[in-house]
Amino acid sequence: MDLHTAGHRRGVVCAPHAAAAEAGRAVLAEGGNAIEAMVAMAASIAVVYPHMNGIGGDGFWLVREPSGRVRALMAAGRAGAQARPELYRDYGSIPSRGPLAALTVPGAIGGWMLALEAARAQGGTLPLDVLLGHAVRQAAEGTPVVRNLAVMIAAVADELRFEPGFADTFLPGGKPPATGAPFKQPALAATLEQLAHAGLADFYRGDVAREIAADLERVGSPVTRADLARADAYVAAPLAVELGAGTIYNTPPPTQGLASLIILALFDSLGVQGAEGFDHVHGLIEAAKRALLLRDRYIADPDRLPHSPDRYLTDEFLAAEAAAIDRRRAAPWLAPSGQGDTVWIGAADASGLVVSYIQSLYWEFGSGVVLPRTGVLMQNRGTGFNLRSGSRNRVAPGKLPPHTLNPALAALRDGRIIAYGTMGGDAQPQIQAALFTRHVLYRQPLDHALDRPRWFVGRTWGSAHGNVLMESRFDGNLIDRLISAGHEVDVTAPYAGNMGHAGAAILHPDGMLEAAHDPRADGGAAGL
Repeated sequence: MDLHTAGHRRGVVCAPHAAAAEAGRAVLAEGGNAIEAMVAMAASIAVVYPHMNGIGGDGFWLVREPSGRVRALMAAGRAGAQARPELYRDYGSIPSRGPLAALTVPGAIGGWMLALEAARAQGGTLPLDVLLGHAVRQAAEGTPVVRNLAVMIAAVADELRFEPGFADTFLPGGKPPATGAPFKQPALAATLEQLAHAGLADFYRGDVAREIAADLERVGSPVTRADLARADAYVAAPLAVELGAGTIYNTPPPTQGLASLIILALFDSLGVQGAEGFDHVHGLIEAAKRALLLRDRYIADPDRLPHSPDRYLTDEFLAAEAAAIDRRRAAPWLAPSGQGDTVWIGAADASGLVVSYIQSLYWEFGSGVVLPRTGVLMQNRGTGFNLRSGSRNRVAPGKLPPHTLNPALAALRDGRIIAYGTMGGDAQPQIQAALFTRHVLYRQPLDHALDRPRWFVGRTWGSAHGNVLMESRFDGNLIDRLISAGHEVDVTAPYAGNMGHAGAAILHPDGMLEAAHDPRADGGAAGL
């Protein structure tokens, strides 16, 4: 499958795994719209890229309708009824792995339900057995283990092999599988097949919910069957900000979409004239520092925010933040580190539907807990909570944790509609900004903008301060100049996996469709 495709008229899709992109293309070929193709890809990638995402995780959508309206579908799971601070009194912090890390309801399937309602409102007619069919077959018959999955299983094998269900699923014969080895998930196949015939609500209030709840109780998770029944994915207005190039959209809290918008708005104010030089990279780094610091002070369950996030998108606030950026010197890094492995998927069709979607377990393999009756790998998104008294993000039943996830979408003044996004924790907003500025502001071809070397600012292993991590393909003179400006720079390998798996799907004003995905992943783009 190609990494870049253009010139299509019916639809395009892109995903970080080729099999998922093919599932989306097949749905388009069946007459499905971009939302239906996205559901098919979301199900498929949950099977074939399980280290990054799954139906035991969460998801967030931006859907641009042919009318021009953009809506956010918010599918985050709340903390279980037993997830109280007292449960963690012997730990000091919330465990990152294991049953006590599996403390939030999986929200992704609820998002699929809302998405299919939106698909039907736009003329979608394909039944669930068609949309989930690829995923069912992939789980039952098996798919080859791709490079990224093989590397990640090997990396976490010693850490996770004793978590419930992990070794049985991911360590056949007690050891990590090799790249290309067949990978089957029969329990997950049966779950997806049940959902295809009984309906997606069965995950929360039917036979699948009963089996999930029984396994969660057995392993000691704080999530109960009643918590599953109360799952509440919802539709929200997206956040938006006007730039010189057009309007950019992202998802509201509990996601970090606000940070992604602020970075681009601050950089837009700097008036940088060219790409790839010091002004470009330094400007985005400094904008990211300010945006991520605000994120960590503010983002929480939207029911517990002191004021609207729109306060931080006003011209007055953004102008003051931009004025505080030193164009020549690095500011100190004050934000805590964040990590996360995620999938971003894009789709667009001839009707004018453009979809940006992100689905995740948070860390690679989430909590590490695989529920044996259903094959569901539970996320560890609840580690975004803390135990600090008075904190807006202190763990409590029914609460939404803060999310690094954020899908992006832009309606440009030149008539293009672009869905774009990436995986990568703290790096997500920064990788989005690099892609957007390169392609939109500096007019690099989409495939070139995705291929270019990347950077992000954040804490790295063994470092107590915020380093700028840069791929080695950058010009050495640029690296030297950043160091001279006060940036602590670490250089990593070319096409490093922690630099994100980014992609974009574009509807051009003449109706032509284009999509591309990252050479750092195992996916690509396809269209009709």
